[in-house]
Amino acid sequence: MKKLILTFSLSLLGFTAFAQTAYEKTMTEKVGKIDASKTPEELTALANDFERIGTKENSQWLPYYYAAYATIQKGRMLMRSGKTADLDPSAEQAEKYIAKAEALSPNNAEIFILKKITSGFRMMVDPMSRYMQEAPIAQSALAKAKELDPENPRITILLAEDAYFTPEQYGGSKPKGIELFNKALEQFKTYKTKTALDPNWGKSEAEFFLSQK
Repeated sequence: MKKLILTFSLSLLGFTAFAQTAYEKTMTEKVGKIDASKTPEELTALANDFERIGTKENSQWLPYYYAAYATIQKGRMLMRSGKTADLDPSAEQAEKYIAKAEALSPNNAEIFILKKITSGFRMMVDPMSRYMQEAPIAQSALAKAKELDPENPRITILLAEDAYFTPEQYGGSKPKGIELFNKALEQFKTYKTKTALDPNWGKSEAEFFLSQK
């Protein structure tokens, strides 16, 4: 009887390990497809996939995080195409995913980083009329992220982008942005994620901007 119980216990442990490995494998595969996506439709499909994973793995915050991140990348793609009017729906959908991720992982710097980006999307739809409303929200989100994880290079990337695109008369400049992009690359050399699935994006963005000098 004891031998039977031991065998059953070992089998259960093996099944659990397999289930965890299957989750990690699926997530790794899907995450890798985000930056490889070429169309907004591909990113929407990925966000839906992550949401389905989140529904199944209902204690994990990362599926909802990546659903939001894929939606944000879709927004960036639309912005590069000049479709700024479509940024509101992208921000709204990303914020729904962010809320689900935050419910599972409160006080998470990575989630506040995404909040900063979505607020920026809303501002880009109509900068003149929305700046006073959205700028404090974005700044507050980034400040909270920095409080929680001060050496996170993704925070520096966002600060660098803000400086790079802000005219000198408003406190920004391309040289200031370049300085911050270089700082981010230095941070990437030593920054360690908690798990292999945790967010690790941003390095390629810094390298891109530095190549434009």
